[in-house]
Amino acid sequence: MARAREQQLLGKAAGLAARPVKALGHLRRALDLLDVPGVDPVERLEVRARVLFTMSFNLAETGSVDDGLRLLDVVRAELPGIPDGPLRAELTSMLNGTHALLLFRVGRIEEGITYVDLDVAHHERRLADGDVSIVPLLVNTLHNRGMAYGEIDQPAAAIRDLDRVVELSKQYDLPLRVGISTHALGNVLRRAGDLPGALRRYAEANRVFQDLEPGLLLRLRIDQSEALISVGLADEAGRLLDEVLPDLRKQKVGQDVAEAELYRAAAALVDGDLTLAKRMANSAQRRLVRRGSPGWAAVAALIALRVDATKALESRRPSEKVVARAMELATELAARGLFDQAAFAQILAARLEVRRGDPARAEQLLRSVPKSRRIEPIDHRMVLRLCRAEIALARGNRRVALAQAKAGLAELGQLRDKLGGLELVSGAALHGRELGELAVRLVLEGGDSSANAKRLFTWLERTRAQMYRYDPVESTLDSELGERITEVRRLSRSLLLARLDGAPTAALETRLAASQRAAMRLGWSASPWGTPRPVATPAEVMACLDGRAMVSFASSGDDLIALALVGGRVRMVRLGPAALATESARRLHADLNALAPDHLPAPLREVIGASARREAENLDRMLLRPLAGVLGDRELVIVPTGALHVVPWGVLPTCAGRPVVAAPSATSWLGTTRRAREEATGVLLVRGPGLQAAQAEIDRLAGYHVDAKLLGVGDARVGTVLEALDGVEIAHIAAHGEHEPENALFSRLELVDGALFAHEVGQVRRPPHQVVLAACELALNRVRPGDEPLGFAGALLAGGARTVIAASSKVGDQPSAEAMADFHRSLAAGRSPAVALAEAVAADPFRRPFVCLGSG
Repeated sequence: MARAREQQLLGKAAGLAARPVKALGHLRRALDLLDVPGVDPVERLEVRARVLFTMSFNLAETGSVDDGLRLLDVVRAELPGIPDGPLRAELTSMLNGTHALLLFRVGRIEEGITYVDLDVAHHERRLADGDVSIVPLLVNTLHNRGMAYGEIDQPAAAIRDLDRVVELSKQYDLPLRVGISTHALGNVLRRAGDLPGALRRYAEANRVFQDLEPGLLLRLRIDQSEALISVGLADEAGRLLDEVLPDLRKQKVGQDVAEAELYRAAAALVDGDLTLAKRMANSAQRRLVRRGSPGWAAVAALIALRVDATKALESRRPSEKVVARAMELATELAARGLFDQAAFAQILAARLEVRRGDPARAEQLLRSVPKSRRIEPIDHRMVLRLCRAEIALARGNRRVALAQAKAGLAELGQLRDKLGGLELVSGAALHGRELGELAVRLVLEGGDSSANAKRLFTWLERTRAQMYRYDPVESTLDSELGERITEVRRLSRSLLLARLDGAPTAALETRLAASQRAAMRLGWSASPWGTPRPVATPAEVMACLDGRAMVSFASSGDDLIALALVGGRVRMVRLGPAALATESARRLHADLNALAPDHLPAPLREVIGASARREAENLDRMLLRPLAGVLGDRELVIVPTGALHVVPWGVLPTCAGRPVVAAPSATSWLGTTRRAREEATGVLLVRGPGLQAAQAEIDRLAGYHVDAKLLGVGDARVGTVLEALDGVEIAHIAAHGEHEPENALFSRLELVDGALFAHEVGQVRRPPHQVVLAACELALNRVRPGDEPLGFAGALLAGGARTVIAASSKVGDQPSAEAMADFHRSLAAGRSPAVALAEAVAADPFRRPFVCLGSG
């Protein structure tokens, strides 16, 4: 009997650590040990009940919930064999608690709560009688009930139970339970719409699990991925799930594997990978049907339907069969109490009816969709707004369609204002993409008048580069994020040395990527990024241009458009196919990279240079010459779009010698231009390792400034540089740099002790007014949804720097040093950064591809 009890406890521990196959092995051995004659029948029944309770849960995890429930029915029939008293009361309580848990796992929430209430009442009575040994069981039961209340949208009751769990766990020294219930509280907050709060709780739980039970990180990652999809970071959610799915499949945790596949399908759908989305949704649905989880299976079916609806909406006339499927699924989901999902299926059916040419039927379907709730997922609210706009448009009511788009983007803005971390703020734009595209298309259809041009300008500003419309609040890296970034720096340094030595790098690259992602995830739980500024109006921008001209580029479908704000007027000019400009910009970028090496053979330099000049001429003809009569010789503020973010404008003939500033949006340019200048003094000059021309370059630059502070190679350490950046007027950093396209905030400058990341520079308390990055490609960005550029220079601007000078292509050491000498000479003579850079670039534009970003 002692050995059987030991095996039951081992099985219970393995199950709690998410290792059900191992748990079942222990539990079967326990049953074998009980199958001997001469054992006390009451004790045998007691131990057998405990084994079957634990086995029922693990059978439900690896097979079907019905298998687990059948075992519980066996126990319920056997319990009367135990005399009435404390033991029977305890086992009955365990039976009720386990029964409730299995019902919860398959979505039978209200039914499960009736059992768990009995369990809680039993434990509370024992604790009130002074039996503190009951605390672990009470904590577990309260946790399960709290999760159940969260599932049925009763967040107040859920938070009440989970807060009590955390309080009891701290009081009675149950640290792992603190982490488990903090994780659960994150799930409740996520469902209630408090995504920043949810991500903070996930970060807290992550710390506990890493120290005490790493096996619980797998489930945490699934829930984190759902939150990330909610804020538009579907690509990161997909990577997160790709990490955990192999381990989940090895452990054969059926429900968790199915949920991970379901969310992987959702992430792929948002990312536009319809093939992967359908495959994962179908796999999840099959698993969930086998497990006896019809509610979850219907949710998987909804994702598969969304894939088919997406394809149907792109066709000329969707099949009626897709509409019928949507309505059937809506009915099934509603019958299972999944009202948000049912409403979404019905909205899909309505959108398909609009596409089929029947707005009256679509309107009828929408009337039966319940009114949006505050806690309804943001993507559901955006699709509802989009459907209403499409119905209005089908009836010829453009005004109502635009009103729906405006209201939807305002709702999205309210969510974004609560988010912390640049990636989250940027990613949220994904959910408003279709609404924004619809509005822009409608405005463009209204003609090219000045009034319509102003309307288009306002819509573009509502949809683009929202990350840069925040005045950043003072923040610091928390200790764990700081430690993680230090680890990334160490691994980056090791990888660089391995590449230089020709050593194998695959293992280091894998570790570095994992460490980068871990650091980024810690940043998601930060407090709100900053204070939002209102979207700029054309009148406000023109009042600040002061003789300059602004050109804001945009695309709709394959049409490229320019808005020119000049002399108190807004003009719209249609430029032709966007694809041609995109391809030309990419070819120019490749040519400039090829021209960069210092010692390129002259014949090769001539061939590549001719190609670069040809592409610059093509881009100039497409982008700026149609505006020549309007722009004259004015200084320019350019708001690029898409691939145009890589263009070094000084190489275009129209911009030769002309001061040009590139800004993420007109709103960001206006905010930076208007923002009061904080007190800043001095010039910081930093020389990183490995630049042959840097010694002479930095010494020469110091001669132009009377208040220059130099940090040579030996002093150019990450901590020293970050401290020195605080509060200076101009910071010039001559160091090798690299743009990281997959993790833009890990774009970096190489210093003597490792990489200085964009993540860290954005945390400087008083960022420099002007930053000069004499490094390759650090003006590059990863262009995220909403035409949102994010990279090293972008992080500086978002963090409060007014102007950033950086290269958008590779640049050789010698031309970089010469360009910077010319630039600083002009700067010291009193010229503005934009004017000084224009003069410096004009001397050799194709070898000096620097751009002026920000306010200029």
